[in-house]
Amino acid sequence: MAEETNKTEWLHLRLSQDEHTKIHKAFKKTTCRKLSDYARKILLGQPVVSNYRNQSLDDFMAELIRLRKDLNAVGNNFNQAVKKLHTLNETDRAEQWVIAYERDKTSVMKGIKAIEIFIAKIGDQWLQ
Repeated sequence: MAEETNKTEWLHLRLSQDEHTKIHKAFKKTTCRKLSDYARKILLGQPVVSNYRNQSLDDFMAELIRLRKDLNAVGNNFNQAVKKLHTLNETDRAEQWVIAYERDKTSVMKGIKAIEIFIAKIGDQWLQ
């Protein structure tokens, strides 16, 4: 891997709003993570990988990340409920916990069903 040198020199330029918009649109279509990297490559005549990112895959990954966070939250809530069950000594309170558990279980099952539907939808899109 090539060594990267410290970048100490500045290049300032002014753009019209239209030019700024065009540059940002072109930048968004590349795999460059920073606008400065994109501009440096363009100015130095280096190759820029364009139209490489798969938007449907990006959308899928964003949804999976959201689902993972939701599932982690459900797991944490369940662990807290089980810890609370272990501290209950009275039968009435245990019965109340079981009722709350059943309600939470229904909610979790709805979430799992939503995940299954989403994965099936993505699978159908992938196969087309």
